[in-house]
Amino acid sequence: MSATWSKLKKTLSFKSSGGPSSQNPPPSSPNQVDSGSVVCRSPSSVTSSNSFSSRLSRSLSSNHRYSKKTCAICLGNIKAGQGQAIFTAECSHTFHFRCIANSVRHGNYLCPICRSKWKEIPFQLPNVSSDPYRNAAGQARVSPYHVPLQDYPPNYTRVLQPPLTTFSDPLLYSDDEPLLAVSADLSLLNSRAFPNNVTVKAFPEFPAVAASESVSGFAVLVGVRAPPILEDARYVERAPIDLVTVLDVSGSMSGSKLVLLKRAVCFVIENLGPSDRLSIVSFSASARRILPLRRMTDTGREDARLAVNSLSADGGTNIVEGLKKGARVLEERRERNPVASIILLSDGKDTYNSDNMSHYRRPQNQTSSDPTHVLEYLNLLPVSICRTGETQNEGHPPTFPIHTFGFGSDHDSSAMHAISNASGGTFSFIESVGMVQDAFARCIGGLLSVVAQELRLTVRPASPGVEIEAIPSGRHANEISEGGSQGVITIGDLYADEEKEFLVYLSIPAFAGVEGEDGVGQTSLLQFKCSHRDAVSKEMVHVEGERVEIRRPTILSPTDVIVSVEVDRQRNRLWVAEAITEAQQMAEMGNLEGAQAVLTNRRATLLSSASAQAGDGLCSWLQTELTEIRERMATMEMYEHTGRAYVLSGLSSHSWQRATTRGDSNGHSEVLREGGSTSHSGAIGYDTPSMVSMVSKSQNLSALNPPEQVLRLNKSTSLTRI
Repeated sequence: MSATWSKLKKTLSFKSSGGPSSQNPPPSSPNQVDSGSVVCRSPSSVTSSNSFSSRLSRSLSSNHRYSKKTCAICLGNIKAGQGQAIFTAECSHTFHFRCIANSVRHGNYLCPICRSKWKEIPFQLPNVSSDPYRNAAGQARVSPYHVPLQDYPPNYTRVLQPPLTTFSDPLLYSDDEPLLAVSADLSLLNSRAFPNNVTVKAFPEFPAVAASESVSGFAVLVGVRAPPILEDARYVERAPIDLVTVLDVSGSMSGSKLVLLKRAVCFVIENLGPSDRLSIVSFSASARRILPLRRMTDTGREDARLAVNSLSADGGTNIVEGLKKGARVLEERRERNPVASIILLSDGKDTYNSDNMSHYRRPQNQTSSDPTHVLEYLNLLPVSICRTGETQNEGHPPTFPIHTFGFGSDHDSSAMHAISNASGGTFSFIESVGMVQDAFARCIGGLLSVVAQELRLTVRPASPGVEIEAIPSGRHANEISEGGSQGVITIGDLYADEEKEFLVYLSIPAFAGVEGEDGVGQTSLLQFKCSHRDAVSKEMVHVEGERVEIRRPTILSPTDVIVSVEVDRQRNRLWVAEAITEAQQMAEMGNLEGAQAVLTNRRATLLSSASAQAGDGLCSWLQTELTEIRERMATMEMYEHTGRAYVLSGLSSHSWQRATTRGDSNGHSEVLREGGSTSHSGAIGYDTPSMVSMVSKSQNLSALNPPEQVLRLNKSTSLTRI
């Protein structure tokens, strides 16, 4: 160690003397892609990086013979007295100090020549006496990542060891970077956009009910829709986010999975704004926080990319520990952005909680979603992300939603679905390795467009005798109180342009009112309103809808018995979701024949419905979904391989009325578009414009640098990593 320190002191003294090395910029960083690093750069750097990679590959070919006078990185001459510091590793190989320090900065700490792992890793110290790793009081900072840009000496190049080895875990994760102060201009902009609030709508099932009839189960559709977000104001018209990515880096993630996961996380990093904060947690046998909660400024993105590139795959899979670490980041932060979420990706089963996880596998004559067994596993998780049993009371704040991503065919889809359900998140099934980035893009396209929060929809009967019977609202909590005189649906966050629709079932008494001038009476069925917190102003906004009324003629006309297409299509969606749930339970019992019969019968009912006959786009999408699920239940092997995950991802989507990634997105389902039209876009539903835009951006980048090309580059450089 003393010898190494002596070399470092010589280097620093040389640089301070203004020698030639201080005038020359360091060589380009390698940016190669393998299981330990991934390309995270802007398109403008592609050409130079590819040139470097090809030059590096040629230089490290088996025909090239190294001498002790040649740096294996830049191929320059290593000779004392030429103005460049020299580093001799413990394996006896020699390099220019700035070349090897730059390599170490990117997470490469094996000898480029003999591949031996160094115990003493070179890193570049600041060339002034001030220590950027200490604050003004002289106290040690938690990690190098917490050093603000202004605290670094001028012209100081931060060359860090890999994040997994540079800082220790603090006792408390109260080291989050302070939030960006909101300027007056942002408030003014929001005040100008303020009239563009959430809108509400309602449609009765039929326009009239005979005056002498009392009806039960009469449906009224009530819907809410969030306002759009302007393309040029995406950072100021939506709520900033605190996002924690919890990433599986177990041994099964090695190779192409880890390479493409890194690329996907780098895509997330590049699309977060300066007000958004990101933390990265990795887990295998244990869990590590490799990046504190940092704002995604230029320096924050750089540190995040370094953290991602430091990841390597090894060991078992401990999902519980990863989520505990991720939850702590959000629980213990000093300051809080309005939106907070966790993204969990795993390709395997929790091998460290097998006693609980074994219950998820299908015993004889028992479903994998048995509530008792699900509860046993979820009880291992913090109440801040999964509230179950006695912890489900109003005294606790809302949970942090976990958006889970099951990667490949070996992940535990039942566990991932249960975690997302309990936390308020969604479950996506990534069938193809190349779809990771698109799946993340769809998720953050929604998270980065939250325009309304804490949304509650309240409905009340508007006439005596009218009562609320039921409100099937999926995973959205609802409560009917006062003997059917009030119903409340808790919706939570709404993404820009996102729409949620609910059926409210009523009992309507016989008409006993006063008839109008035309001899026909009217019954007011519902009055409704919604309240939400504006994402930018933080003010509560209240919106009231018009009363829902129906006619009460003595005799019904032919037009009075025509069902509302809006109500019918929503009823079809609920029926299809119920059929999928029933078929999935049968499949878990091994009754695939019964499951397929349920799906076939429901599809026939759907095709004969009024909305399907009218060519409704949602019904077309539901038909294709039923066909796809039926095909994935052809055999038990196929169901366990991909069918279960595909079905559970679909149920997650329907229960929250929110888009998820399902399968490889190359299926034959269609996406509903505004106005009832459809366009082919893979097996996805409920997409918002922000999601579509983000996925398109991801796909355009992938077209420039396809996954197979990334993997080929990874394979070609895996033996020449520096």
